[in-house]
Amino acid sequence: VQLQASGGGLVQAGGSLRLSCAASGMPFSNYVMGWYRQAPGKQRDLVAVISSGGTRNYGDSVKGRITISRDNAKNTVYLQMDSLKSEDTAVYYCNLKRRITPQYDVWGQGTLVTVSS
Repeated sequence: VQLQASGGGLVQAGGSLRLSCAASGMPFSNYVMGWYRQAPGKQRDLVAVISSGGTRNYGDSVKGRITISRDNAKNTVYLQMDSLKSEDTAVYYCNLKRRITPQYDVWGQGTLVTVSS
């Protein structure tokens, strides 16, 4: 299984970005896809995840500003980020997780989001 993330870049505070992450080679259904982020010197934190059935979970710091969605037919997850702040600057990692057998925990390569103030 491989994850290909795209959409990062430089944006001014208050602006928007949309990240995408496509999964390939996943032979099973019923898995969670989502995004985590890691700022310099900090731990990797949850941004948002979404299940195959559409259940969403957001990190406290992004609620109300970020929306996660998913296209199951394309095995792709999207992260729409609005009203970006400088503290949103981080490397964003896509993740695929399947907790039932067979289990998967796959990470993408990371995409840098830089918000200038």
